Amino acid sequence: MRKGKQGGEPLAIVPVAVGKPMQGLRLVLHYAAFAILATIANLGTQQIVLSIDDGWLFYYAALIGGTGMGLVLKYLLDKFWIFADPGRDLVTNAQQFSLYTLMGVATTLIFWIVETGFWFVWGTHEARVAGALIGLAIGYCVKYQLDRRFVFAGRGGLAVRYAAPPA
Repeated sequence: MRKGKQGGEPLAIVPVAVGKPMQGLRLVLHYAAFAILATIANLGTQQIVLSIDDGWLFYYAALIGGTGMGLVLKYLLDKFWIFADPGRDLVTNAQQFSLYTLMGVATTLIFWIVETGFWFVWGTHEARVAGALIGLAIGYCVKYQLDRRFVFAGRGGLAVRYAAPPA
């Protein structure tokens, strides 16, 4: 993080990586850490909602709230730190976030299919967890590639390509 100007002004929190995407082991470690943070945010939000009431209505509210919290956090971390993508106009950012979400839906299906497949084949809790971990790993690898190619691809990215022309 870079700090803002001295002299009593509040510190501005600006990603260090703006302008230069991460690479190599640093990229892998940060991406994994950010996935863990997003998972913690998701499950933590679910726990907060379910601490109010654990009925079916609150269960679905917890799922939606947790998913939203994890999604937004991971998007911001990926956008500014992993891909060093600069802020743009509201339309481009909205399109970019929509594509990011769509890529997440596709990779979540990979995760669910692998997890469910392990559960159906071996029929144990341990197999289901192993399938979930393998599915998550595959899903995150695919998600990174999709995001790099379509969401955060600079001027060639779909969100930028179809954004409103500059004013």
